[in-house]
Amino acid sequence: MILARVAPAKSISNAMAVSPDQVIIDVVVGLVYNCAGELLIAKRPQDKHYGGHWEFPGGKVESGETEFAALQRELNEECGIDILQADKLYEITHRYPNKQVRLLVWHVERFEGEPYGREGQTVLWRFPHALSNFSFPPANKEILNSLR
Repeated sequence: MILARVAPAKSISNAMAVSPDQVIIDVVVGLVYNCAGELLIAKRPQDKHYGGHWEFPGGKVESGETEFAALQRELNEECGIDILQADKLYEITHRYPNKQVRLLVWHVERFEGEPYGREGQTVLWRFPHALSNFSFPPANKEILNSLR
């Protein structure tokens, strides 16, 4: 799958300032489109933070791992796809009451395989304009806004 190139990465922060003494968890997020222009979303497990909400596939960057390597690993582990090419779009820093996350948002340009819920989660293809019908964690607000 080949999609158009996007603008260079930029940084976005929510209204809450990042505390210098609190660790920020880096999380890669993949915006994966199919040929029809739909985005891949997955339902979070009930026992996880914001369980039952929808998300874009991705996960934590491990120590010593590049963002792209984390994106490749996470999307293979979660959705069974192999990322061939992706471009970083932007970063979003968001503070939850108990933690801070930095979402490293990537546009997946090419991948192999047919996505499925490799960890038992429900996965769906949905057009960006239809995502307002789904409940996402607050940190995803800026991602959703950028898709409009």
